[in-house]
Formats: sequence, structure tokens, C-alpha cells
Amino acid sequence: MNVSTTGPSQILRVGIVGCGKIAINHAKALNAIPEVALAAVCDVDQTRAEAFAEAFGASRAYSDLEEMLASGLDAVMICTPHPIHEQGVLAAARHGLHVLCEKPIAVSIEEADRMVAATEAAGVKFGVVFQRRFWPAAQRVRDALAAGKLGTPAVGSLTVRLGRDAEYYSEPWRGRWDTEGGGVLINQGVHYVDMLLWLMGEPTRVYGTTRTVKHGAYIEVEDTAVAVIEFSSGAVATLQAGTTFAPGLGTSVFISDARGRAVTVTEHPEGAPGINDIWTIPGETDYQSYLATDIEADPPLASIHEGLAPFHAEQIEEFVQAVAQDRDPLVTGADALRALEVILAVYESSRSGEAVDLAEWRMSRAGG
Repeated sequence: MNVSTTGPSQILRVGIVGCGKIAINHAKALNAIPEVALAAVCDVDQTRAEAFAEAFGASRAYSDLEEMLASGLDAVMICTPHPIHEQGVLAAARHGLHVLCEKPIAVSIEEADRMVAATEAAGVKFGVVFQRRFWPAAQRVRDALAAGKLGTPAVGSLTVRLGRDAEYYSEPWRGRWDTEGGGVLINQGVHYVDMLLWLMGEPTRVYGTTRTVKHGAYIEVEDTAVAVIEFSSGAVATLQAGTTFAPGLGTSVFISDARGRAVTVTEHPEGAPGINDIWTIPGETDYQSYLATDIEADPPLASIHEGLAPFHAEQIEEFVQAVAQDRDPLVTGADALRALEVILAVYESSRSGEAVDLAEWRMSRAGG
């Protein structure tokens, strides 16, 4: 079947690669879309794949990725650990399958470049999960920019002030450069970097530094980062991210224009839908208080995933519609590559002590 012509009467056969915790959100979302069949799941652990298939009504369970991809699917969801994203996306492209990948797109720019190039060459849709873009609060800011009620952003900031403990990092792939690709920036912060870029435009220069302030006894990556990001429009933004806060204080993306109009998208506790706690557009001015002592500031990971599930579902449904309508999804692989580039530029700047010019950095990697 040519999925690019999928219509209301046709069924999109979808597989899930990786049957861990985040795959639950994908399975539930897929099962709620009438035009979709959860046709297969795959995991290196066959027993886990079979249990997942039984729990969510998938037709088949595989431990061999190539075998699953050759089974007659139209699209796949990649829910594996970060360093294995490339393998799944490239394999899907070889089989001509549309692919939606969990964040971050990859752990290196070279991997992400190959993923974007392969899916473009194969003519398949490639999206990456940044479900926070689907919050009504985030959409409201985007709409205000499009309508001109908020001018071109001049100043911005993002803050990620979350709590994590030793138990969180006890999973063997967490907290390591070779398996996670970084710490707070690439895991938690990437969502808000994506949102900042979505609202502010093309980044051009990054200067930053990272530290391991609290969790150094059991992780090798950063738990703290600060940076300045410059944009092609002349705008500038600051970044502060950490998993050191006890209790967690949430996250926020702030932008303001040259007229001083300011808006935010703020999330607290983690996993709760974002709110516009600052909104100073004339005639619409509104402020909301979001901090309170009776809030569970550090919900368990399962609760965070549950809170994000409706927005996961919105993004997955939007991706299915993009396939049916033969258009790009709201969040493309190229978008996700841009967010990753800013994060890796912070790491590079921290190592070198110098600002990273993104255009020059791209040329140097290409050998230009």
C-alpha cells in the first residue's frame, strides 16, 4: 500500500520498536486512532515484546528488527534508548516506512544528519516527539506570533529546574555519555530548547558551560548547564537547566518582543500541561501563580508520562494525518536536529571555553 495516499477508509499498519515505559504512551495513542492498526512490536527481549503485544493488542511480537520491518508495515514508532535511534530510523527508511522517533533525535549531529538524509532520500515522513508543542499554552504563543499580537522575539529564556535522585539514575543507560549522550540538556532540556527555537527562530551562536553539581557520585554527565543563545534575527536568549533541585521548581520558556510584550509557557509539576503564567499582550494581560506547597513537586516518572500522554496522543495523531495528507509533520527530523545542535554546541563550548558559531561548526564538521 502507498501510505502517502492513505484515506479515511484505509488502515495504517504501525509497529513499535522498543517496548519500554515510553512505548506505553505510543501504544495507547495508536489504539485510539480508528485508521491505525498496531500491527507489531519489537524488542531485543522477546519475552518483553510478547508481553507488550498481549497487553496492547499488537498482532505480532518480534525480537528481530529487520524481520518486523519486512512484515508489511506502513510506519514505525522508535522508542529505544537514545544511541539506538539511528539504527531504527535508517532501517525504517530502507524499508520505505514512515517513522516517528522519540526525543532526542540522536546523540550526535552526524547520526542525526544521516537520519534526516536517509528519510528524505526514501521519500518517507520523519517526525520526532516533542509533545509539549501541543500544549494549548504553547499553541497560544505560536498563534500570537502569527497574528502579530506578539512581535518578533527580542529576548528569551528557558529554565529547567527539576529534581532527580540516585534511584532515577540507577537504570544502567542513564548518566553516561555513551548510552544517554549527555545529562539534563539532552534528556530533559531538549524539550524546552525545541520550544524556544520553535518560537524564536534560527540560532546562530552558542556560548555555555556545564557542571556536575549534585549527582557526580553516580553519573558522568552534566546535571547543570547555563548558556547564551544568539539568533539570526538579532534576538538573544539564556538557558539554565538542572536536575539538582529539591523540590523541583518546574520549567519555563519566556519570550518578549521589542515593545516589551512578554509571554511564558510554564510547566509545574513536571508532566502537567503548560500554562501561560505571564501574558502581557495589551487587552489580554493575565498572570497566574503556579508554585504551591501542596503540589507534588517531584512526581514519579510514570506519573510524568501519564500527564504527557494526551499530548503524545495529539502528536501521534498529527503524524498519522501528515502521512495521510502527504505533508511534513509539525515536528520534523530537521527541527529535532536543530535542537540537538544547540545542545551539543553547549557541550562543545563548555569543553573549549569558546563560543560556537553554528554555521562555522557545520562547515568544520563537513570538512569545508
